[in-house]
Amino acid sequence: MKTTFRSIPDCPPALGPYSLAVRSSGLLFVSGMTPWDPATGKIERGTIAEQTRLVLENIRRIVEGAGVSLTDTVSCRVYLRDLSTENFQAMNAVYAEYFPGDHPPARATVGAQLPGAFDVEIECVVAVKES
Repeated sequence: MKTTFRSIPDCPPALGPYSLAVRSSGLLFVSGMTPWDPATGKIERGTIAEQTRLVLENIRRIVEGAGVSLTDTVSCRVYLRDLSTENFQAMNAVYAEYFPGDHPPARATVGAQLPGAFDVEIECVVAVKES
């Protein structure tokens, strides 16, 4: 059985034919999130660290809105417009705040030509604990 989440309060809206997240087979698949600010309703520019924090906050809201926890994340894909060492380290420092400890999720970080005016996009897969 599959459950789709097209909208979750205080989360970025799905602006196309996709869901914010889909729960299926014991996993929650979260679509790529961008630095959309729920307070302004706009994509926010800023440093790569500021954008990464906003992206991960959006992911946290979606994951919790779907009834699971960010601590159960098993995999992430990070897309960066600029893969310079400085950008990667700034993104990585913020990312580590959201996935601390000895068991962070698996991750791939790739360079990408991202649409719009943002520099980072992150998607993830979260394990759903069966009750």
